Amino acid sequence: MCDRKVSDVVKGKMYKTIVRPAMIYGMEAVAVTKAQEKKIQIAEMKMLRWSLGFTKLDKVRNEDIRERVKVAVISEKLRESRLRWLGHVVRRNEDYVGKRLQHTQQRNTFRSSHRP
Repeated sequence: MCDRKVSDVVKGKMYKTIVRPAMIYGMEAVAVTKAQEKKIQIAEMKMLRWSLGFTKLDKVRNEDIRERVKVAVISEKLRESRLRWLGHVVRRNEDYVGKRLQHTQQRNTFRSSHRP
């Protein structure tokens, strides 16, 4: 990935097929917080900068790096995979656990303010 002889587009394709799936594996069924999403974006940019041979001191913008390797933002891809997973759940039988959990209603019970 960090070989200078390999073109930037090929590095982007390698990133999209090898690194990105490993980074977002299993995340389609999890509610990701903003802090976790930011950490994933930081890790993505570190990987892309490293593969292109840039450092933060070079002051190359993130958009320029993404455009150079033709890679979309990882949070958008994470959102797409979550929506794809939701589509699979919606098409399942009514007996499926995920489908039953979608149709449950929240109880109107309140927890006490004391320790349990």
